[in-house]
Amino acid sequence: MAENKTQKTTASVSDFINAIEDDQKRQDSKALVAMMTKATKTKPAMWGPAIVGFGDHDYFGASGKATKWFEVGFSPRQAALSLYLMGGKDATLLAKLEKAKTGGTKMAAGCLYIKRLDDVHKPTLQKLIDSSVKKVRALKNKR
Repeated sequence: MAENKTQKTTASVSDFINAIEDDQKRQDSKALVAMMTKATKTKPAMWGPAIVGFGDHDYFGASGKATKWFEVGFSPRQAALSLYLMGGKDATLLAKLEKAKTGGTKMAAGCLYIKRLDDVHKPTLQKLIDSSVKKVRALKNKR
């Protein structure tokens, strides 16, 4: 089986975020770094050229083989901020984020798309991130 193309790198998260041209997306990215750092108590790392990830986690896909991945992360994509909640999304909290969209496929089950952070209730988003991290860590402790 091929190795995962997206790997943790030593690239600077600060340089990546500071290079974002859109001021709103840059500010939102800085806020997400703060929120995810609070949830994981870990420092961010670049995963590939455009994903900021926090923590380490073994992801088990359909093959059953472990892949090194992050616990939670995001990417400031052109269309929206893509949040990767590897522990899943709490449906009750998700319902309170009115302008957020979710992934429609099994592969995107942990994805949350937000145009701008001002579109959602930030304390609820923080709870959603916290909940996802707790679920990932609970799974990790069971193995």
